[in-house]
Amino acid sequence: MSTPHAALAPSPWVQRWSALVPAGATVLDLACGHGRHLRWFAQRGCRVTGVDRDAAALAASEGLGEMITADVESGPWPLPGRRFDAVIVTNYLWRALLPTVVASVAEGGVLVYETFAVGNETVGKPSNPAFLLRPGELLQACAGLRIVAYEDGFLDAPPRFVQRIAAVREGPDAGPVRRPL
Repeated sequence: MSTPHAALAPSPWVQRWSALVPAGATVLDLACGHGRHLRWFAQRGCRVTGVDRDAAALAASEGLGEMITADVESGPWPLPGRRFDAVIVTNYLWRALLPTVVASVAEGGVLVYETFAVGNETVGKPSNPAFLLRPGELLQACAGLRIVAYEDGFLDAPPRFVQRIAAVREGPDAGPVRRPL
């Protein structure tokens, strides 16, 4: 399937923090669209699961792993009780789902999240406050995880305001862990 979205490169933020995700890991990409991050992690030897409400977009990732068509905003969470070594979310926010997203990170797993923040309404879409993180909101949502990296600010190309985080769920006896920065 050839679509403009299918050709998009993975987010530089996701690429940077993918070093925290070992080959063979289970990776959930929520609101995965055409699967740019699914392809990135599948090429790195990970077992991928994509969730999106757009079945046509998911078709672009057919054969990479488990693809689940689900509207997580109006229906039930399609992965009850499942946890993943990595949970990836980009350009998507549904506040009611934030606790479920964080709970889906397995012990020793990583959450890599990047989406639009307040201020974006001055440069483009989304502009609806329901889809823009408030200052510090992503940090608050990740309470209980160890924050490896966090940014909140403006990016030039394309112009947008974002918050992004890389956070790890440590086990009770984690001790010092070497995480590449």
